[in-house]
Amino acid sequence: MKLAVMQPYLFPYIGYFHLIYAADLFLIYDDVAYKKRGFVNRNNVLAPSGVTRFTVPVPGASQNKLFSELEFSEDVDKVLKTIEHSYSRAPYFENIFPIVRETLKFPDRSIASVCKKSFEEIFSYLDIEKNIKKTSEIDYGRSVNARDRLIALCQHFGADSYINAPGGRNLYSKQDFLEKGIDLKFVDSLPVEYYQGGVEFVPNLSIIDVLMNCSPEEVKSFLRRYELA
Repeated sequence: MKLAVMQPYLFPYIGYFHLIYAADLFLIYDDVAYKKRGFVNRNNVLAPSGVTRFTVPVPGASQNKLFSELEFSEDVDKVLKTIEHSYSRAPYFENIFPIVRETLKFPDRSIASVCKKSFEEIFSYLDIEKNIKKTSEIDYGRSVNARDRLIALCQHFGADSYINAPGGRNLYSKQDFLEKGIDLKFVDSLPVEYYQGGVEFVPNLSIIDVLMNCSPEEVKSFLRRYELA
């Protein structure tokens, strides 16, 4: 069984979805420290005027708190207007905007819950079954270092393969995992390009951009554009 673990990000770029797609079980890592600067609560979309960033506020955000201790603000109308303005003429707007709206208005405002909602809605739209859980709801060994926590999660679910984002190459040794009977792999995204309505392609925008411009079959083909090494 292949396991992947990653901190929650709101409508991240397609590389994040490669990680979910490659795993049999995907865990949202929400019992670790919040990342105040980054793409946890923000991302980029393509408006008529060019690349535009949307941000959902996280009241009381602090790197001294866990993801599970923080919530997204309910003030999402500006974000919804930005996305609507950016994609109202996109070919799949009528399919995707309700998913975005339902996610951003989700009553459970915890960061992981909103992100989990988005992942589940997107994979449901694509007719792909995925098993997604939050680490804060799992009973496993937390009082160890980062590497051993991941190993503990693998052992908890009986995973014999752990898939990590490419940045983990600087943090984790394949040998350390192999000694515990776990095959450590890294997911490397391959280039994805599609028509965005303009002349020059802009890569690595929010998954919203992919979904708005591409058919479900095209998106599914993009999800397969990765390598495990």
